[in-house]
Amino acid sequence: MVSTLGVAVVGFGWMGRVHTQAYQRIPHHFPQLPVRPELMAVAEEVPGRAEEAAAQFGFASTTRDWREVVKDPRVQAVSITAPNFLHREIGVAMAEAGKHIWIEKPVGLTAEDARAVADAVAAAGVRSTVGFNYRNAPAVAHARELIASGELGTVTHVRIRLFSDYAAHPDSALTWRYERARGGGGVLGDLASHGVDLARFLLGDLESLAADTAVFIPERARPTGATAGHTLATGGELGPVENEDYVNCLLRFASGARGVLEACRVSVGEQNNYGFEVHGTRGAVFWDYRRMGELGVSRGTSYQDQPVSTVFVGPGHGEYGAFQPGAANAMGYDDLKVIEAHAFLRSIAEGTAYGATLDDAVHSATALDAMSRSAAQGAWVSLG
Repeated sequence: MVSTLGVAVVGFGWMGRVHTQAYQRIPHHFPQLPVRPELMAVAEEVPGRAEEAAAQFGFASTTRDWREVVKDPRVQAVSITAPNFLHREIGVAMAEAGKHIWIEKPVGLTAEDARAVADAVAAAGVRSTVGFNYRNAPAVAHARELIASGELGTVTHVRIRLFSDYAAHPDSALTWRYERARGGGGVLGDLASHGVDLARFLLGDLESLAADTAVFIPERARPTGATAGHTLATGGELGPVENEDYVNCLLRFASGARGVLEACRVSVGEQNNYGFEVHGTRGAVFWDYRRMGELGVSRGTSYQDQPVSTVFVGPGHGEYGAFQPGAANAMGYDDLKVIEAHAFLRSIAEGTAYGATLDDAVHSATALDAMSRSAAQGAWVSLG
């Protein structure tokens, strides 16, 4: 017996579009799921954008005010893909209205914001999923299994990198992303939040950390009109970049393992260079997001000169089988969000948490706050 679930999307930029497409693909990739999303409402304050979304994707209604979605009895679940500074207000309101939420990371600007949304979800008894999509890659799921099974021996250290050039152009407009009050910690929330989630997903809880941060492009031009994405702006009044372009962080895990996490949004020559290397006493795994379906694996008893083999993920690795019938067929970013949508809807249908939850978001945000304190104090910060 398949039932329908009224869903809404709040914020229809690029990520809102990704969520919408993920909902529409659910019946094709996960036909066994006993619930089908029905696009009931889209909320977007930019004039005309919600109407365009409705015309293209078939939303039943549109609004420029997300508060209308809170009051809409047809809507049982909501995707929150609005800017970071709105996450807390929207997330709390939706949860208090009894609506399940799929919310993008970092869930607000601080750990306090993430906890507020988590508390509202817990009090209302609704389900939540958070947009830590890189953990959904089948190769990452396989890496986690290898680590947990002891195939690598005792994990000794990990290096996680997230380098991109989306803010590298000096003429990128001074949008909300560069303001402390609306964009939070800059690259910490944008990219390092994913790095923290991957670290915990693979190796368990963090114990303490020490971080250094920097702003490499201190001024940008204010936009003269509406912006989308990473719009360029020239000739406008210059304003200060208030949050971080770069973070480098040493990690200590509760297990005793050590780690390095580095993230930068202004890395010229780097496009989505995300990945990790995990080393253990008997082996290692290596993953590069740009070669999503491959996992480098070294294991055995040679120790020195031990070779690395390439595993092409296939059915049996994570949710790969829902997309392709055989190994080495490529998957993409949007597929990871379909997996995320499935986790969200399955959580609602079964009443059990699947995928990344608001608890994971709180852990990530707590680490990000600790990074900021560590960089300001020049000292190690405990996460206990």
